[in-house]
Amino acid sequence: MDKIAKDVGDIQSRLIDHRPVIQGEIRYFVREFEEKRGFRESRLLDNLNKMVVETNEQMLPKCSEHMHQHLFEALTRLEAANHMSQRIQQRALEAQQSTQLQVTIDRRKEDWDEFLKEQQRLKEEVDEEHAKAVGRLSVMYSEMKKDLAKFSRF
Repeated sequence: MDKIAKDVGDIQSRLIDHRPVIQGEIRYFVREFEEKRGFRESRLLDNLNKMVVETNEQMLPKCSEHMHQHLFEALTRLEAANHMSQRIQQRALEAQQSTQLQVTIDRRKEDWDEFLKEQQRLKEEVDEEHAKAVGRLSVMYSEMKKDLAKFSRF
């Protein structure tokens, strides 16, 4: 009878107490999760590496070329403005040395005021173009950041 009670107790503990089976399943689940997570992180790092290499090989030269082109244009405009201002200074000096000093000075002052107005207008145009360019670059870099964020989810 003791043997039957012991056997019944063993059967009952196997039917009701699932802890050993559950613990084995938990260990298996944790091991599988860690392995798959490791592979996923490896793939993510590989994708990030590819993206960095692509950026260095394609986007960086393209952005550098674009920057140099616009800097050259700005330099050309600055040289033209510098040349114009030198001509104005030279004319002002010549006017002071002439016999019609007062008439010429008045005329040069008017020219200078017009020049300042024109420069202000040009400055506003350049500032506007600059603001637009900054906006375009901000949009471009935010799009690139979004693209980067898409890859970082993997």
